[in-house]
Amino acid sequence: MTTATTYESLNARCEAASNSITDQLREYWTQNPFLEIEVRVTKAETGDLAPFNTGTIARSRVRNTLHRVSVPFSERSAGFIWFFSFLVKFAQVRKAGTNLVLLLDEPGLTLHGKAQEDLLRYFSDKLLPHHQLIFSTHSPFMVPADQLDKCRIVEDKIKQTRPGMWTTGGTKVSQEALVVDPDSLFPLQGALGYNITQSLFVGSNTLLVEGPGDVLYLHALSAELKRRNRSSIDQRWSICPAGGIDKIQSFVSLFSGAKLNIAALTDSAKGDRKKLELLRQSNLLSSDRLMTFADLLGLEEADVEDIFDQELYLQIVNAALGLIQETALTTAKLDEAATGTSRLLKKTENACKLLPPDTPEFNHYSPADWLIRHPELLSGDEPAVMRTLERAEAIFKAVNNRLAETG
Repeated sequence: MTTATTYESLNARCEAASNSITDQLREYWTQNPFLEIEVRVTKAETGDLAPFNTGTIARSRVRNTLHRVSVPFSERSAGFIWFFSFLVKFAQVRKAGTNLVLLLDEPGLTLHGKAQEDLLRYFSDKLLPHHQLIFSTHSPFMVPADQLDKCRIVEDKIKQTRPGMWTTGGTKVSQEALVVDPDSLFPLQGALGYNITQSLFVGSNTLLVEGPGDVLYLHALSAELKRRNRSSIDQRWSICPAGGIDKIQSFVSLFSGAKLNIAALTDSAKGDRKKLELLRQSNLLSSDRLMTFADLLGLEEADVEDIFDQELYLQIVNAALGLIQETALTTAKLDEAATGTSRLLKKTENACKLLPPDTPEFNHYSPADWLIRHPELLSGDEPAVMRTLERAEAIFKAVNNRLAETG
């Protein structure tokens, strides 16, 4: 800009610089798409702090096009200032055209986690194709979860020679992540955990259920209905276990920014009514997207197990636990153990408590696991099977209607 001799030529160069930096900023600063950079060259004002009170001053400002106001860089966050400075500095260094090996210590330390992901993307797009880059970090957001083979763990090796006596083996660099100190491994574990969490929802339409047993039951019933050319659960639904009514709100809040179509199909007991009402009042899920087995089956309270005819469910439980002859569960044993509950699951739990001590322990998952491995149990035309499939079909139709409403 020092070679400009007219206002128009100077202004054109300022605008070109502003546009270039703004383009990079918008591409790699995804938290706010309404920011742009303004570069100005103005006469110094005598009231400004030295050395900006004399001569000609080049100024950079950040303008928010949504609020239509600009502020100096000093009023932006420390993370934004660092990110902008890095973009400008690297662009300046690249103009030199020299070969670079970049060594960065804790880059993006002041950045928000999402901004650190943007910085990693900038490294991948702009730096790695042309330069060798080595950086250190303690942040799980700065660990490329899809390139863990390129990560190395640096730790101070300390050994205990005898009680109260320690010695150091010096700083060691290792690619064997599983044999290092747990504290050193933490950023790597955090990156993997975050990556797995973000990929729990593999589709844009997600159906939350209580646990993994629910997933298996619904898949087994849906597969049999589909085999019979009857209504099954739409393949566009991704069924995900949330861990119960208490966890649904956390799940929905965590992924609310992903613009997913989320519905919930949950168990319902008498004690859950207040929880369900609070969840409905939170408006995280509209009332029509918070479904319970009790409502869909027309019962006062119900679990996923109440889809099954009692006789059929007993066959599944007896087979899963290996119960035969005297130990096998029967309808009479369940009725005796009902103790005021109509839920098939609770009656089964109570009946299993009366079995001999050496009997395999009953849990929610094992019958579902047995059924998914023995789908032929649902292939017959016995009354118990047909009643079960009719209930399952009614539930799947209701769930699919929630999908259709979004188009």
